[in-house]
Amino acid sequence: MKFFETVLGFNSAEHSLRTELIAGATTFLTMSYILAVNPAILATTGMDKGALFTATALASAIATLLLAFMAKLPFAQAPSMGLNAFFAFTLCQAMHYTWQQSLAIMLIEGFIFLIITFFNIREMILDAIPQNLRYAISGGIGMFIAFIGLKNAEIIVQKEGTFVGLGEFTPISILGIIAIMLSGILMAKQIKGALFYGIIIATIIGIPMGVTVIPEQWVPVSAPHSLAPTFCQFDFSGLLNYNTLLVIISLLIVNIFDTVGTLVGLAQKTGIVRPDGSIPKVKEAMMSDAIGTTCGAMLGSSTITTYIESASGIAEGGKTGMTSLVVGLLFIFSLLLSPIFLLIPAAATSGALVLVGVLMLDSIKKIDLGNVAEAFPAFITMITMVLCYSIADGICLGILSYVILKLCLGKWNELNWTLIVLSIIFVLNFVYA
Repeated sequence: MKFFETVLGFNSAEHSLRTELIAGATTFLTMSYILAVNPAILATTGMDKGALFTATALASAIATLLLAFMAKLPFAQAPSMGLNAFFAFTLCQAMHYTWQQSLAIMLIEGFIFLIITFFNIREMILDAIPQNLRYAISGGIGMFIAFIGLKNAEIIVQKEGTFVGLGEFTPISILGIIAIMLSGILMAKQIKGALFYGIIIATIIGIPMGVTVIPEQWVPVSAPHSLAPTFCQFDFSGLLNYNTLLVIISLLIVNIFDTVGTLVGLAQKTGIVRPDGSIPKVKEAMMSDAIGTTCGAMLGSSTITTYIESASGIAEGGKTGMTSLVVGLLFIFSLLLSPIFLLIPAAATSGALVLVGVLMLDSIKKIDLGNVAEAFPAFITMITMVLCYSIADGICLGILSYVILKLCLGKWNELNWTLIVLSIIFVLNFVYA
């Protein structure tokens, strides 16, 4: 057991192996919906869904195992539910990058994240962004994810007169409604793995409805799909422009805030936060995230982040890297179950997307809504993410509105050079886009 204490922080005198194993299984069950949702979202770009499943499972396993051994914390990592949407719907659809170019952007962002983590530059960036805008970014991404879930289920559709509107009741939209309500009910009942169960049950319900299609000679277990269609498929051509610079900055900001915010919240739950507010091994946790993102891009997946669903394992008593080790190993085992996960239709995942959006709204209550000078930029950030169908545009317009408002109010002392430089970059991007 001395070995486990050294490499995972597990001490048999203080921790229970059974508890850590159950905690790891609980965390995996709670966040395993990503194995269905991430390939479904990224496949809209034209990427191979089978390769995406393998990339998602491997990237999650690598990042989580790195976190287990480097940080010895009971957290898990996987492709971000905000940044996979950024990849598919902002980079590829709205900004017209190819998925190969988008993977190259993810790789660059991963390397930069490695550098700023190593040199502790992330603290400077974090300190530069106003607290209320940080909360708004998280809440806005939640709304955006929920909107994508409604769109994928054809509950919300494009309409000529009103831009968007309520779709017709078709088998797909009905299954989407069932998935959303089912996930909401299971979450309200505090059933662990509610999102996972919601996806599986909705997929089964979709079989007689004709939405879930089972191929001939289907078997539930198979060898992992080849990574060849996505592995290191980078295209760096056409990336030297302001748009790409804006994208990378936006990715860094979202990744930093998402990871740090989640780490702080989870650390509070485990009770490991020091009296001065610092978190033990936080740099190692951030480094595992950065390495995971870089490896994920090579495999063909979007940016990695720490999952708030890790709280479910912590609630079961997980306190060490042993919990993370179990999660990582279960992600590897899931590679053999790809036929099950690839059966899942997009409508069946809408419940998970909407409920993740609900969970991310938690940050909005922390915004100072009583101060218009703070609430206005936060609102601009959130609403433009949804209406512009772009996380990047939401962050841009939110920071710009904050800087302009503070300048007009004469509150120069509430600004910093990082914000001003970012604003200039954003303006140049809009002018030359």
